[in-house]
Amino acid sequence: MAFSGTDHRLILCAYFLGVLLVTVANCTDIFLEWHVAIDTSIRPVQADQPVITINGRFPGPLINASTNDVIHVNVFNDIDEPLLFTWNGIQQRLNSWQDGVSGTNCPIQPGKNWTYVFQTKDQIGSFFYFPSIKFQKAGGGFGPIRVNNRIVISVPFPKPEAEFDLLIGDWYRKSYKELRSMMSNAVWAYQSPPGWMQMNGKGSFMDLHTKDYESFTVTQGKTYRFRISNVGTAWSFNFRIQSHRMVLVETEGSYTNQITLDSLDVHVGQSYSVLITADQNPADYYIVASPKLSNATANSSLVGVAVLHYDNSSSPPSGPIPSGLDPFDLQSSINQARSIRWNLTAGAARPNPQGSFNVTNVTLSQSFILRGSTAEINGAPYYTINNVSYLTPETPLKLADQFANGSGFYQLDEFPINASIVDPKRGVFVSTGIHRGWIEIVFKNELEVIDSWHLDGFGFYVVGFGDGEWNPELRSTYNTYDPVVRSTVQVYPGRWTAIYAYLDNPGMWNLRSQLLKNWYLGEELYLRVYDADPNPDKERPPPQNLLLCGPFNCFTFHFL
Repeated sequence: MAFSGTDHRLILCAYFLGVLLVTVANCTDIFLEWHVAIDTSIRPVQADQPVITINGRFPGPLINASTNDVIHVNVFNDIDEPLLFTWNGIQQRLNSWQDGVSGTNCPIQPGKNWTYVFQTKDQIGSFFYFPSIKFQKAGGGFGPIRVNNRIVISVPFPKPEAEFDLLIGDWYRKSYKELRSMMSNAVWAYQSPPGWMQMNGKGSFMDLHTKDYESFTVTQGKTYRFRISNVGTAWSFNFRIQSHRMVLVETEGSYTNQITLDSLDVHVGQSYSVLITADQNPADYYIVASPKLSNATANSSLVGVAVLHYDNSSSPPSGPIPSGLDPFDLQSSINQARSIRWNLTAGAARPNPQGSFNVTNVTLSQSFILRGSTAEINGAPYYTINNVSYLTPETPLKLADQFANGSGFYQLDEFPINASIVDPKRGVFVSTGIHRGWIEIVFKNELEVIDSWHLDGFGFYVVGFGDGEWNPELRSTYNTYDPVVRSTVQVYPGRWTAIYAYLDNPGMWNLRSQLLKNWYLGEELYLRVYDADPNPDKERPPPQNLLLCGPFNCFTFHFL
């Protein structure tokens, strides 16, 4: 099945951001009303647990937009604790006020509502949204985002017969509140992996106890686009469809060189588009997602199984489920990652080819070397970057910048960004990002799992993967000709991944591990990209409906 969403559209695209009335050509206003609630009857893993729904649905409704559209999402918080949503991969151009993470926004309190207003400025592609605080992502609340090309921009493949959103992720038997309370226990913080894999919130076809499984109906001879996202908390997975090959065409807003694959590794927080042609005999076929670094068998709850159903089929899936890449063969996974390249000749949000610019001869302004690891601090387990575990302040950093220039709330550049401090500590980790400068970030993974890193506000160029220690000489191994541009990248255990990003988007931007335990327990920092010019064309002022909290809770803010 494909997701559908109800929206209301206007012909003109005009909306208030702070004091400015901004009118943008070639776009549409999309108005959505979401009621976020708890449902205990869904029981996705046959356990009584609260599931976060949106308008009674799990997963939540599709946001179906096009390049430059303006999206208004009025979120009514009907759960019993504060709530925020973030829009994974939507860059929030000049507008980190709408990013929906703890460093940029005060949460929506229970019984209250707040309207996000953001634009899919100069973007296309496959993304998703999810609740960003209080471990709530482990309870649901996620859903798909499509950003379609404008009609005047050609897509580098024939229009498919239909499109399907497929949100795949691991799931725990315990509720998100129970899990949150157990994060002070080292066993739960560092071990205790999830027990299930779901597809669009449904159990495996192979599980005799599942109430429902996911199924997609296709017509023989037709081609379909599957938008696949890893919405899980911990597991990378390998995706494949029995007897069918897939053509990779897009990832997180970038059209890729089209490569044909038998299976595809998708890491936590990542999204891909693949084309599947129904070129087999009429029957039903297994769709499979199995975890990496796991020896889960076909009947294990850790293997998600859905069905590709030919509309004239009378035969259920049969035979063994197809095997993918060896889950412990990381080199094959790395080789596949290196083969995913930017399609330099394709247009995307704009008519000029994606390859109009490359990173072959960029001059780096900054270089960060960030080590993800663990540490005990005051007897409690944490995840760290360079031995610093992020301490979330009561007041969002962006709010503190607006009203107090950050003074008294955090110390800018207090912690090193290319070396680890000796003694682990907790702190408000905020680093300067040089506006309109090129930054190199080398992620080093000292964990035993595949980590996954995301940068809000930007697409970045994935230029290198390597093992062991990184050093500047290894830049000679980078792919600077056609590296893919995306917002989430995997880092293999004991290895490093290097990216380049152009910091042309002022704001307070979250840089985090997408693994939920890691993020919740401190593997994050904020990148403050600052431009002193008050011109709102450089960065939007606060929205008129700005939520206030912390010491600014009773602050009166006057809009001009």
